[in-house]
Amino acid sequence: MAKEKILVLMGGWSEEREVSLRSGAAVLKALQNLGYKAQGMDLKEIAVQQIVDYHPDLVYLALHGKDGEDGTVQGMLEIMGLRYTGSGVAASAIGINKVLTKKIVSFEGIPTSPFTIIKRTDFVATESRIKDLVEKIGIPLVIKAATQGSSIGTYIVKDASSVPKAIEAAFEYDPEVLVEKFIDGTEVTSAVVGNENPEVLPLIEITSENEFYDFESKYTPGMCAHIIPARVEQSVQERIAELSRVIYKTLNCRGCARIDFIIDRSGQPFMLEVNTIPGMTEMSLVPDAARAAGMSFEQIVDKIVKLGLEQPIRKRD
Repeated sequence: MAKEKILVLMGGWSEEREVSLRSGAAVLKALQNLGYKAQGMDLKEIAVQQIVDYHPDLVYLALHGKDGEDGTVQGMLEIMGLRYTGSGVAASAIGINKVLTKKIVSFEGIPTSPFTIIKRTDFVATESRIKDLVEKIGIPLVIKAATQGSSIGTYIVKDASSVPKAIEAAFEYDPEVLVEKFIDGTEVTSAVVGNENPEVLPLIEITSENEFYDFESKYTPGMCAHIIPARVEQSVQERIAELSRVIYKTLNCRGCARIDFIIDRSGQPFMLEVNTIPGMTEMSLVPDAARAAGMSFEQIVDKIVKLGLEQPIRKRD
């Protein structure tokens, strides 16, 4: 029986374009090795009609960041009546937005660091406003552009005088900025795979040569380490696995997602963010977690494909 015809969408316009191209190339190679009829397309370089003309049984989304991971492409594919990998429109739009994600998980009682939200349209960096912000959140604090991935637009601020500059830098990426309390602890990531019955893969502890796990650390060989098993007490690992399943199902994620946590000195985990299209490069975390669970890169790609094929397809007359 012939295997399905798959289109790998990659590239696009976001700041994570180059990472997306690497993810897409790795996935495409795996699909071809698995015997699928697969082709890659750079979303930035094609017309939408080319997707239609290819007649794929499934679109494998290897896009990262805006215009790909945020529900826009998912909505377009649904209008076309095409199946795709990963989360749907709503989960994708929420997952990429750190502000919406924090609001929802807070409502659900999931631990996340104290935060506040500022908008470019109504924020003036007066001395009193900065003082109020620092008093509310504390120093150090973390300033994040709301809808960027790969730690783009993220800044750790250790003194009040640097807060305005960091906020302005984050506003360069997004009109809405998240300001949250900095938690000094162990950073870990939880890879979750599945649809209705998600499986949590082995937890990974992350260390970085830089101050935090930033873009350079993530994608430069030798700048970070993925430690499996994580040097975290078993009870804490089990708690994170439980929280990961709750978050995944609360946001209605599908296929595969990666949820980042920080564990403070007392052993309390706090959710940082959700990635609905995790990287699939040679340095990415999900493939490492899959290997720890006994799955090769090709096997995890195949699993994501099969989960995508479970998606109901909208018939077009």
